[in-house]
Amino acid sequence: MPDFSRREFLKRSAASTVAGGLILTGLGRNAEASGATPLGTVIDLTRCDGCRTLDVPVCVTVCREENRKYFPEPIKEIGNYWPQKKKEDWSKKKGLTSRLTPYNWTFVQEVNVEHGGKRYTVAIPRRCMHCDNPPCANLCPFSVLHKMPDGPVVIDRDLCFGGAKCRTVCPWGIPARQAGVGIYLKIAPKFAGGGVMYKCNLCYHRLKSGREPACVEACPQNAIIFGEKEKLRKLAHKRAAEINGYIYGEKENGGTSTFYVSPVPFEKIHAELMKQKASQPNPKAPGFPGMPVDVENFTETANGIAWSIVVAPIAGAAAAAGAAYKTMKGVEKDG
Repeated sequence: MPDFSRREFLKRSAASTVAGGLILTGLGRNAEASGATPLGTVIDLTRCDGCRTLDVPVCVTVCREENRKYFPEPIKEIGNYWPQKKKEDWSKKKGLTSRLTPYNWTFVQEVNVEHGGKRYTVAIPRRCMHCDNPPCANLCPFSVLHKMPDGPVVIDRDLCFGGAKCRTVCPWGIPARQAGVGIYLKIAPKFAGGGVMYKCNLCYHRLKSGREPACVEACPQNAIIFGEKEKLRKLAHKRAAEINGYIYGEKENGGTSTFYVSPVPFEKIHAELMKQKASQPNPKAPGFPGMPVDVENFTETANGIAWSIVVAPIAGAAAAAGAAYKTMKGVEKDG
């Protein structure tokens, strides 16, 4: 991260607050309104076998290789989150591939499910769902998550304080936090933030140059299909009809850019995932999501609406301050 003066940043932020109050930051962002063609993925669970002959699934390996340059490099002496006596530090577990972490943005869960008198082993690639109306972007008080016009939900790591509100409002708890890194170390290391949040951005840097996400390109079973979202929606329905199966991600959280197709009901998959989570050494640790069905969007709940009202002016000021900082330092967001 470039060096800059705390006083200078605060001065620029204060100057931007009035303008920021006029900015709609995240609330009601609508990618389709931009005129861009929304993109997405279909993940066919009848094709994915979790790369059982390999120690690590191919999608996980290529994701790590493709995004390694974005992984956090925290300071050596990481302080606790004020006023709490804890921190989230995954820097000594960089090789962990069995859950989502700041160093592992996708992983594959596996469940055994009985359905229709048959036993199924289902491998499930997991990462950000890239929601149509993402609560994480809409309710981030620092306005550092963005629903891009073509679909991906992207975190601006240069401006993220690691407050983890995005993870709280995500039905799957996807974003992972790494302490000891980020802008909070320069602004208020003892009183604000807790690091930076990390998650899949659908290889947005690749999309901008006309390439597919790394996991899509590398999947040996062609289990992950990438393209125009509405065409993929139809493809998902066609495939589900062929196997008398089920779709996940079309309605969950108000709709997403990721459609899973499964031969077994997702209620049963979720139940098995929750059993697995309960058996983890630390069941409350983030990074091991379930697949709750028909889960509602937090922004449409009473609490979500109330939080939207509270966060709007704060996020507006943060957006303006962030824009001022980007202009001042010439930092280009690469996704």
